[in-house]
Amino acid sequence: MRRILAAMSGPGPDPEHARAAMVEDQLRRRGIHDARVLEAMGAIPRELFVPESYRREAYWDEALPIEAGQTISQPFMVARMTEDLAVDPGDRILEIGTGSGYQAAVLARMGAHVTSLERQAALIPLARARIEALAPTLTGSVEIREADGSLGDPDGAPWDGIIVTAAAPDVPDGLRDQLRDGGRLVIPIGPRDHQLLTVVTRDGDEWHERSDGYCVFVPLIGPGGFEG
Repeated sequence: MRRILAAMSGPGPDPEHARAAMVEDQLRRRGIHDARVLEAMGAIPRELFVPESYRREAYWDEALPIEAGQTISQPFMVARMTEDLAVDPGDRILEIGTGSGYQAAVLARMGAHVTSLERQAALIPLARARIEALAPTLTGSVEIREADGSLGDPDGAPWDGIIVTAAAPDVPDGLRDQLRDGGRLVIPIGPRDHQLLTVVTRDGDEWHERSDGYCVFVPLIGPGGFEG
């Protein structure tokens, strides 16, 4: 954190150095090993995905407020979920909860084709503008749609991976069913105040679950999540 504070202080913030410090101190040293995840998060300018008043805090080791009462996840959590998803170039990924667009940008940088569903209409033009500004640096693509993502997108199934950036009380059956054989679902599961990051892998007509530690996310609102 000291290196990040130093990089973002002084006469003008230095996001490039802060980004490099984030990757080294918050990600690599805490067990993120996938070189492609590290490269993507070292390349995507996180400061563009937070409100201007939070630009200096963009690389801090914490979640930050964004528009519409939502949050951008802690950098380590973004990296952890991305590593758990095990994305390959060309994979079709369904994201539930676009938020700022940062998670989708990281996945697209890794070559995924992301369909992102967001229920908060106010967030969509902001996220689209950020993604469009970065499009030349992304080897994948991002499509953002307004929708209740709690039931997924069965018309686009089967998906190579599904990532949910909001918490549900249980793993929604509809999302599990939309995975291809061998696909993965990464989702926070638990009550509103704390959850376990859960990784679900499909093996034919069986689904295997494992936990990847505790987390805290905003609730997933809708039939597949919590009541509003």
